[in-house]
Amino acid sequence: MIKIVGAILIILATTWAGFEAARRLSERPRQLRILKTALQSLEAEIMYGHVPLIDVATHLSRQIPKPISYFFEKFAYKLQSGEMSVKSAWDESLQEVSKVTAFQQGEIEILQQFGETLGQHDRTSQQKHILLALTHLDREESDARDKQSRYEKMMKSLGFLSGLLLVILLM
Repeated sequence: MIKIVGAILIILATTWAGFEAARRLSERPRQLRILKTALQSLEAEIMYGHVPLIDVATHLSRQIPKPISYFFEKFAYKLQSGEMSVKSAWDESLQEVSKVTAFQQGEIEILQQFGETLGQHDRTSQQKHILLALTHLDREESDARDKQSRYEKMMKSLGFLSGLLLVILLM
């Protein structure tokens, strides 16, 4: 009886791990779309609204869903403290939030490069940098969708099957 309960728990745990890995694969394209929308809003606010960066970040943190909103919330908070530059506030916020997002190293590097130019140029140059970041994020999103379509179902199956294999080996 205890062996059966243990086997069921092992299969449930490995199946859950497989579904969690599949969820992470499906979260990445969704979060990239949200980030692209946020950068487009940032561009519109800079180009047409002439709104200060702190206000834009605060507005974006309320407007977009979590976990991307955490990034803009932390960024606005660090800018309001006035103790650090825009670049360092951007980088620190990015490092703090990268743990709770599904972003991979490619997206982090794109955002770090964008953060180096944020607030450094006039509006038209800033718009060009935003468009460049959006182009790079489009490429990353297509890669993320490709990986999701290839590996999502496999991760779910692999979780269950590895649990089944483990149970068979332990019995």
